[in-house]
Amino acid sequence: MSARQEPYYTRGRSDLQAPPPPPPITPSVYNIIPIHDLLTDHPSLRYPEVRAAAAALRTVGDLRKPPYVTWDPHWDLMDWLGVFFGFQKDNVRNQREHLVLQLANSQMQLEKPPSIPDALDATVLRRFRRKLLGNYTSWCSYLGKKSEVILPKVSNDHSLRRELLYVGLFLLVWGESANLRFTPECVCYIYHHMAMELNKVLDDWTDPSTGGHFLPSISGDCAFLNCIVVPFYETIKAEVESSRNGSKPHSAWRNYDDINEYFWSRRCFKKLKWPINLDSNFFAKVKKSRRVGKTGFVEQRSFWNVFRSFDKLWVLLILFFQASLIVAWARTKHPWQALERRDVQVELLTCFITWAGLRFVQSVLDAGTQYSLVSRETLLLGVRMGLKSMVALTWTIVFGVFYGRIWSAKNSAGFWSPEADRRIVTFLGAAFVFAIPELLALLFLHFLGLGMPLKNWIGVFCMCSLGGFTLGFFYFFQIQPLVAPTKALLDLGRMSYNWHEFFSSSNRIAVVLLWLPVVLIYFMDLQIWYAIFSSIVGATIGLFSHLGEIRNVEQLRLRFQFFASAMQFNLMPEEQLLSPKMTLVKKLRDAIHRLKLRYGLGQPYKKIESSQVEATRFALIWNEIMTTFREEDLISDREFELLELPPNCWNIRVIRWPCILLCNELLLALSQAEELANAPDRWIWLKVSQSEYRRCAIIEAYDSIKYLLLEVVKPGTEESFIVGNFFKEVDEKIQSEIFSESYKMNRLPDIHPKLISLVDLLMRPGEDLSKAVSKAVNILQALYEICVREFPREKRNTGELIRDGLAPHSPATNEGLLFVNAVEFPDAEDEFFNRQVRRLHTILTSRDAMHDVPKSIEARRRIAFFSNSLFMNMPHAPNVEKMMAFSVLTPYYDEEVCFGKENLRRPNEDGISTIFYLQKIYEDEWNNFMERMHREGLEDDEEIWDKKSRDLRLWASYRGQTLSRTVRGMMYYYRALKTLSYLDSASEMDIRMGTQELASHHSLRNSRGLDGLNSVKPPSVRKLSKASSNVSLLFKGHEYGSALMKFTYVVTCQLYGQQKAKPDPRAEEILYLMKNNEALRVAYVDEVRLGRDEVEYYSVLVKYDQQLQREVEIYRIKLPGSIKIGEGKPENQNHAIIFTRGEALQTIDMNQDNYFEEALKMRNLLEEFKAYYGIRKPTILGVRENIFTGSVSSLAWFMSAQEMSFVTLGQRVLANPLKVRMHYGHPDVFDRFWFLPKGGISKASKVINISEDIFAGFNCTLRGGNVTHHEYIQVGKGRDVGLNQISMFEAKVASGNGEQVLSRDVYRLGHRLDFFRMLSFYYSTVGFYFSTMIVVLTVYTFLWGRLYFALSGVEQYALNHSNNNKALGTILNQQFIIQLGLFTALPMIVENTLEHGFLPAVWDFLTMQLQLASLFYTFSLGTRSHFFGRTILHGGAKYRATGRGFVVQHKSFAENYRLYARSHFVKAVELGVILTVYAANSPLARNTFVYIAMTISSWFLVISWMMAPFVFNPSGFDWLKTVYDFEDFINWLWYSGGMFTKAEQSWEAWWYEEQSHLKTTGLWGKLLEIILDLRFFFFQYGVVYHLNITGGNTSVAVYLLSWIYMVVAVGIYVIIAYAHDKFAAKEHIKYRLTQLIVIVLTVLVVVLLLKFTNLIVLDLVSSLLAFIPTGWGLISIAQVLRPFLESTVVWDTVVSLARLYDLLFGVIVMAPVALLSWLPGFQSMQTRILFNEAFSRGLQISRILTGKKSN
Repeated sequence: MSARQEPYYTRGRSDLQAPPPPPPITPSVYNIIPIHDLLTDHPSLRYPEVRAAAAALRTVGDLRKPPYVTWDPHWDLMDWLGVFFGFQKDNVRNQREHLVLQLANSQMQLEKPPSIPDALDATVLRRFRRKLLGNYTSWCSYLGKKSEVILPKVSNDHSLRRELLYVGLFLLVWGESANLRFTPECVCYIYHHMAMELNKVLDDWTDPSTGGHFLPSISGDCAFLNCIVVPFYETIKAEVESSRNGSKPHSAWRNYDDINEYFWSRRCFKKLKWPINLDSNFFAKVKKSRRVGKTGFVEQRSFWNVFRSFDKLWVLLILFFQASLIVAWARTKHPWQALERRDVQVELLTCFITWAGLRFVQSVLDAGTQYSLVSRETLLLGVRMGLKSMVALTWTIVFGVFYGRIWSAKNSAGFWSPEADRRIVTFLGAAFVFAIPELLALLFLHFLGLGMPLKNWIGVFCMCSLGGFTLGFFYFFQIQPLVAPTKALLDLGRMSYNWHEFFSSSNRIAVVLLWLPVVLIYFMDLQIWYAIFSSIVGATIGLFSHLGEIRNVEQLRLRFQFFASAMQFNLMPEEQLLSPKMTLVKKLRDAIHRLKLRYGLGQPYKKIESSQVEATRFALIWNEIMTTFREEDLISDREFELLELPPNCWNIRVIRWPCILLCNELLLALSQAEELANAPDRWIWLKVSQSEYRRCAIIEAYDSIKYLLLEVVKPGTEESFIVGNFFKEVDEKIQSEIFSESYKMNRLPDIHPKLISLVDLLMRPGEDLSKAVSKAVNILQALYEICVREFPREKRNTGELIRDGLAPHSPATNEGLLFVNAVEFPDAEDEFFNRQVRRLHTILTSRDAMHDVPKSIEARRRIAFFSNSLFMNMPHAPNVEKMMAFSVLTPYYDEEVCFGKENLRRPNEDGISTIFYLQKIYEDEWNNFMERMHREGLEDDEEIWDKKSRDLRLWASYRGQTLSRTVRGMMYYYRALKTLSYLDSASEMDIRMGTQELASHHSLRNSRGLDGLNSVKPPSVRKLSKASSNVSLLFKGHEYGSALMKFTYVVTCQLYGQQKAKPDPRAEEILYLMKNNEALRVAYVDEVRLGRDEVEYYSVLVKYDQQLQREVEIYRIKLPGSIKIGEGKPENQNHAIIFTRGEALQTIDMNQDNYFEEALKMRNLLEEFKAYYGIRKPTILGVRENIFTGSVSSLAWFMSAQEMSFVTLGQRVLANPLKVRMHYGHPDVFDRFWFLPKGGISKASKVINISEDIFAGFNCTLRGGNVTHHEYIQVGKGRDVGLNQISMFEAKVASGNGEQVLSRDVYRLGHRLDFFRMLSFYYSTVGFYFSTMIVVLTVYTFLWGRLYFALSGVEQYALNHSNNNKALGTILNQQFIIQLGLFTALPMIVENTLEHGFLPAVWDFLTMQLQLASLFYTFSLGTRSHFFGRTILHGGAKYRATGRGFVVQHKSFAENYRLYARSHFVKAVELGVILTVYAANSPLARNTFVYIAMTISSWFLVISWMMAPFVFNPSGFDWLKTVYDFEDFINWLWYSGGMFTKAEQSWEAWWYEEQSHLKTTGLWGKLLEIILDLRFFFFQYGVVYHLNITGGNTSVAVYLLSWIYMVVAVGIYVIIAYAHDKFAAKEHIKYRLTQLIVIVLTVLVVVLLLKFTNLIVLDLVSSLLAFIPTGWGLISIAQVLRPFLESTVVWDTVVSLARLYDLLFGVIVMAPVALLSWLPGFQSMQTRILFNEAFSRGLQISRILTGKKSN
């Protein structure tokens, strides 16, 4: 048995022997096309292009054969390269198929087929070579090296072969480079030298050392891997290991970027040489001190990075602030009046001094952070840094001197003399010289560099107007109003402070604290204006893109009749003309065509009738979409029948619209006919057929009844003859337009119920057939009586009736016996007939408009989006054969593949099982599923776990975030391509015959029966067949080949090998997925143990072989070592990317989904790669996402609403007009061959690239790529649904942004983008998080400022002594801007308005507010700012696995405390204490209204941060649960645990884990942390002087004496703790005695103080607010100083006190929760808030939460 078919499992073997060598490869195993055997019967091999590419590779011809190897005549050029350069055989096999597929697909796309169909076209190869080797060519020209790709001028077979060898060599190098693929220029270096050696072999060079033929420097089995890849790999690995898993500062070790950028200078040629010099100081063999250090950039942790990277923005903000202050200080009514004054004009010149000073700061920061780049080899860099600083300093001094001279001239003259004016002109001259290069750098250089297309000047204009508006707003509303109170404060002069003031000469500290919040707001309010601007622009672009025009079934009805034409126009390929390029005329014609289509104008859109192939083709696609809806259980069998477009039958003359469109049209037509009974035919018909659907309903009903009556009445009988004649007569009257003249229209309502009765009878004949027949006879006789006797206006006698053939000829058949022996019911088993009868019944009886079909909200949303997208602008679809080939890649680690039986049934602590939860949340879909199961043979619901457990598990898995769901979604591409391939090649006759085949298919199959069981089952079971409208029944065979050529799906299941060896049920599930999806491939890393410590790693690709009926191994490529030396997900993607195929690559995450109807548009999307956007073609196509987890709970809804606006409106604006959309992971489609040689689709350096996806976008933009965004296609996306999951996700993203701030990519983008794109880039990436942090800092500075004013006495003094009370009142309103946070919700509202309408959007917004969305968003604000700030300051970013389950279980208080104590609770308590102290000491707070108005938003922040985790926790206010939670919290707090105790078990383990970031932080981080912690001592300083005991003394001694309190408090605690440890266990009496003595002494001291000093009881409460923060400050500082304190006796005291503080915080947080739990009604209200979405859909959430599983 072959290893390729049944891989051996060696992981965890008990014996230590090496495994046997793998047996030889079975030649029949292949991946997509069997290149080894072109004569085999495989659908892909029918393409001449495949044969041409394979033949081109076989032209080895006269090439020199490699020595020491027996040459096999079957070998080709890839084998030749493999043997010569030592590549692995499976790498050769893999890249051979890769190359053949690529060349074949490219040749298929040629406009004109080549003259020789079986020959490879040279232009195809040339185009591919240029793209693939584009990065290598650029690298050569950048380093001034001659490219080693040397091609002769004349094109012939030899040049074609040589070009193939260059391309093949690069693919082989890339395919075996493993982790080196992340270092593209390193790969270029390797390729450069190997191409050089290839040239020497091809040109028959002689080896000077041997005199024989030249041979490459490396050859032999695995030589390339061992000699080239391994040394580089070992170096990277050594660097990562030295970084302690990325926890050391980034500046201390080299990451992937550093390794790569070493090859950006020519020194790599001198140092590394070729063959590689392994003793070079580049490699890990050399000691760390002598090794090459950081290259290109040093990542240093500091907030200064925000200034360094975006200095242009900060220069603008600071200079404008300075200028505004100067102008506002002049106190004129309007700013332009101040500008007329010469003094102000001269003062404005100081802006140039500031500008030069900022340049100096920038240069110092550059030198201070990047000094470690300077070495002997890079001395020039050091010189450059020094010169930059000197020049900036010189300019600062020059401007300072010139400015001083201006004022000295003015002061000496006493007025603005000519000399002073001359000096001003000199200053302006110097300023002009200084500003020229700055302005050029600011604006024009970057336009030239990155190319600014004409239409993107709109973006520039938008940003200019936005900036102008923002700065104007800031001047008039923030700076100007503050000038008066500032002057008032400064004019107060000497004042008596309430404390010992160290700087009492002026009120400068008060002024600084007054301005600080305003300055902070100024630095972030552009973010708010950006949110408003992006909402308006995004909505406008969305409107022009025709988004949201079809929102519901009603709007769908209006457009549905143009659907077939729209689908034909967009989804079906048009006839290829000779010049397919879009000329201006063609574009105009297209636009007019779309306009007609959109609004149903003009001749081309006259109503299509069923005879047209276009309509039939449309019906096939529409029905296939509805079939997938039914398979997904979104619709029921009945809804399927109402939605489908049935095939033409029963001689019906019109298109048979879905029943939901025809609904009550017939009844309306009948009432119209009754009203117009006496009007002429033409008038009636004109009225009735104003509605297309009504016209069709009438004709279909008439034709169906005619066919049905002729079917029911036995053919050949006299009655059959009469029925035929009656309809013949009616047809003639209609033709002659005398129907209303001949018949009484008001009798039509009498005929209608009789027909309904007859159809009813045919639908449900019942048990007794003879009874049913006799009933039918009675109905037919009644119909005969009405139609023949009463309906005509002219009465006819029996003779005339006999003459006209409307009465029986023989008197024997008198009228009483008419129809008695002439009725024959069709076969009850004929499902097709029954289906048509049901449709007719629906048309005849429907009375309502069917707005609620389909019932499923998701089905409606999908139909609306798909139908709307067909009327949007998208490229024309090519034929499947001519479309771009593409792959989908999904990284998978160890998440759920498919829910297990036990997992679904196992109840949680509240008695709720997952399946019960899903049944309630997706009630309609569960009913549809059960209906489908009954149709498939399930008889009893209880048997489902035994008979249909696989179906049940899949049903549940398709509603979670599982791999099964993702695979099903992505495999729709394969299904769509097969369908489209059939429709592309099918002739009119094929399609006509095909629909008839489908029409008869079901009845044929039913009559055949399945194992004789059908005859037993009741007819109700055999309703709709799953494949009753499935296009796959019509396939001819070639469709599979087309689809496989164009689409590959690779899931990279990293641990699949280990899972198989265990065995893990996940391995079985993955195998099941492969078995059921033939285009699915699984890549994994196999670990093979060779001995005790030696492990070999392989990249393995497997598939399920449908013929052999088992898993087979396709490729096994050895790796240099473990792949995971960087971040996990990108490394996982990278190892499998070599198995992907095609020109495009879609990256799909494990929590995504796709839809069949969207998959149909993929070939349109891929055409976007061929269009120019600006001056370049796109390299990443952004795709819209639909968040499918919004229905689970209110939290999930908030999250999905926030996310929806980002992935739609946000991305839309970033792509156009701002041109700064990056890659945000998920469904974006990459230009694969553009990215492969440029570092791949993500970056993988440890920690710095934790947000791996976005770095692909950064890399793309920096390397000259272009990112676009397209909204006519969407992909499903799951999001986290519980608060803890959401918070961990927010923490991960915020930490990732913190790391981005330090990265070289952000620095370079900040400096290389033009000014306007840089602004857009900043505010849409790291700037958003920085602004979020500033919002929180603003609240802090505002409140600390208020506290200073209150405690120092400045507020009281100012109120008593200032005349300018209006000015001081302005201070109170500083924080209005904080409330502007509302605007950040604007994009969400606007996007909702666009897609769902204004009123639904407003209603949604109001509902969200009632469900406390603001509480959630404010809480998220805290999460983001905490983790962003902490990451920049200390690092500690890590991947946080959020888990993707369903959240219905209650989270314990201890778990919430662990998660949020440091990020939210402690900060909320701090702000609460500030507000309380302020309320107690501020004169303003005595006016309750003023206090509330001033602090309401701050109190809201405190409440949000403290209460959100409990408000959004299921059963958060359940009294019993609250009691248990508190007990659990206390147990956790006091549990000591052992060495291996986890944070979940013990407070101490958690406490140490929480401060782990302080271990990795640098000196500056520790210093800043200590400085920030000093704020806690301010409480004590301020409050102590307000205690009654001080007697108004403001001496510094009061503060110093207050520390006695702290010493005594700690002393008491230490004594008690010591007594507890020494006596509590054995000498209990002594312990109690010690406690008694301490308590008595403490009480005695307090009583004495009360008696003999001014101490009052209130002082004791106030002192708590003073000293408790001091203690927390001391603990915080002690944590920073842990390395020095841990070994001393002090540390135990610190730990004990910290535990007490956490107990205190826990009690403070728990108190309001306990109160709300105790009060009645809050629990049910909270449940309503949390699950409102489900309540409004009528689901029994309370039953889910209480676990009462009564059905």
